[in-house]
Formats: sequence, C-alpha cells, structure tokens
Amino acid sequence: MNSITRRAAALLVGSTLAVQASAQTPPVPAPTLPAATVPVPAPMPTAPIVPEQRPVGVAAKINGQEIPEVAVYRALRQFPVSEREMARKEILNHLVENFLIDQYLSALKISAEPAEVEKLIAELKAELAKTMKDYTKELEAMMLTEAEFRAEVSAQMKWDKFLKQQGTDAALKQLFDASPNVFDGSTVRAKHILLTPGADAAKIEESKKLLESIKATIEADAKKVADATTGDALAKEQARGKRIDETFADFAKKHSTCPSKTNGGDLNFFPRVGAMVEPFAKAAFDLNPNGMSEVVSTEFGMHLILCTAKKPGVVRKFDDVKEDVRALYAIRLREAVVAQMKPKAQIDIVRPVAAAAVIK
Repeated sequence: MNSITRRAAALLVGSTLAVQASAQTPPVPAPTLPAATVPVPAPMPTAPIVPEQRPVGVAAKINGQEIPEVAVYRALRQFPVSEREMARKEILNHLVENFLIDQYLSALKISAEPAEVEKLIAELKAELAKTMKDYTKELEAMMLTEAEFRAEVSAQMKWDKFLKQQGTDAALKQLFDASPNVFDGSTVRAKHILLTPGADAAKIEESKKLLESIKATIEADAKKVADATTGDALAKEQARGKRIDETFADFAKKHSTCPSKTNGGDLNFFPRVGAMVEPFAKAAFDLNPNGMSEVVSTEFGMHLILCTAKKPGVVRKFDDVKEDVRALYAIRLREAVVAQMKPKAQIDIVRPVAAAAVIK
C-alpha cells in the first residue's frame, strides 16, 4: 500500500488529528460486550440500544466555506466526555487549518484529477477486502459519506503534490544541515502546566501572570531548600531539583487544564519533532534538567514547562533520516501556509446545535 493510500485508509479509522492527540490524551476505549450467559429468571428490562446519530449543523465557516459539525464529531467521539471541551478546540483548530491550506492550494490551481482519486479509492477498496472489511460499512462507521471521503482524499492528494514540488532533495538537505540536533534521536522529558484562557485579552494576561507567579514561587521555594541543605554543591543541586519537581507537580494538579495534570503534568519522554507543537518542543529542548521555561504560547493555550531529564542522540547521516527530514519539512511547510493564510482569513466559529438536532 503506497503512502497516500495509507493516509486515505487512516481516514476510515479516525481523523489525523485524533491519532496525533492520542499520544497525549488516551482515546475512549471501545466498549466490551459481555459474553453470552445462561438466562436467569425474571430478567430486569433493559433500555433499547440507541444507534449513534450523525450530528447536523455547521461548526465553523472559513472564508464562507462551511466545516460541518459531523467533521468535528468524527474525531471528538474518540475522547472521554470529560476531555471533549478541550479536545474540541484542538480538533476545530486543526480542521480550520486544513481548510485554509486547501483554499491556498486551490488558489495555486493545484488539483487532484478525478482519475487519480478513483485509482486511489480502488486501491483502498482492494486493501480493505484483504482484511475482510467492507468499504461502504467502514465509511458508515466513520459517519463519512462517499462525497465527503472523496473530498478528503482529494485534499490529501493536493497537499502531497504541493509538498513534492516544494520538498526537493536540495530543500530537505538544507533543513537537515540547519537542524542537526533535530534528527539525532535525542529526547527530553518534561512536565507542563497548561492554562486555556481563550481569546480574551484580559484572561490571557491573567493566565500569563499566574504562570509567572507559579514559576517565581517554585524557584524561591527550591532555593530555600537548597540553602538549608548541608553538603557540597551537588547535594544542594539535587535537593533543589527534587523540590522543583515536587512543587511543580503540585501546581500542575491544582491549575493545569491538560489531562496530564493527574500525573503532575508529566508528558514523559518525547522527540524534538512529531510529538509536540513546535513552540512547545523548542522551549522544552532549550532547557536543561530542572530548568523552567518562560510562559510559552501555543494554539492550545499557555504553558509553563519544566525539563526533568534528557537523553542524548547520535549523529546521523542525511540519507539515513531523509524521511524524517521530509516529515519535518511537511510540518514547517504547513505552518508557513497557515501563518500566511490565517491572519487575513474570515473565521467564524459556531457553537454546535443542541443534541436533539441530529439526523436519524
């Protein structure tokens, strides 16, 4: 199965965003049906199973182009109910960016020929048949109509064409040479405190001040512990680091809106590219163990980051990591297109219609 077909197939098991987000937020596990048992006398009546219904309505409008609510729901239903409010913002932001990119590519007259789309879908049907899966039923399970799926496939093919045009070997080599530490396999372990003030300027300033206050409190408290510790400089630093880690975790549990708060904000080890958004990853990798960042803003909110450990990598050759370089180039290219399109776009976010407004 070629790479484009694999990406198309991924649409049948969940959106790209949901797959990415699952690295930070566990998806809702599939319900386990009880095994058949011997009937017992006078069983209690049970409510009939209500089929999952397709949401209707518009989630957002991007330069007049509508993002249907069902597009958000496809990814949203993979998250626990308690995490859906935050997940919705991430999903919708991702979809908005996808629409902006597709509009940009359309303006450049980059298109996917119908014959190309048909060929890819035929390949996908053949791959599904090998695993005894039915194409139509898979679409239904994902609440995707045939037209919606073809539009998704077409958008992906347009992006792949653009990426191939821009991501020449020379461009990839230039990125590799400029970012040696990105491709050496090094990882960092970090904790963070996430605040989500939204777009309100007053709330943004309030969140920034709170994170700055937390950082100052942690540093002052850790200094007192280090000063009170007897022994050499190493012993003092170990005591300081231990205190920072513990106090940071306490603040994360109290203030963070990220699901990682239950683990004191711990995100475990992650690589420089592919796991976290760029501003977050860059800030985390710039820190030394026991070091805290300044307030970092990303599309998800405002973060205070604590580096708790680092694992060094090894020097790699370009040919050995070329596909990793291509993946990073794609991320940077996407960011560049969105940065160009978003400031001048008309983006209208619409709250979903009540649950009763669904198609049966």
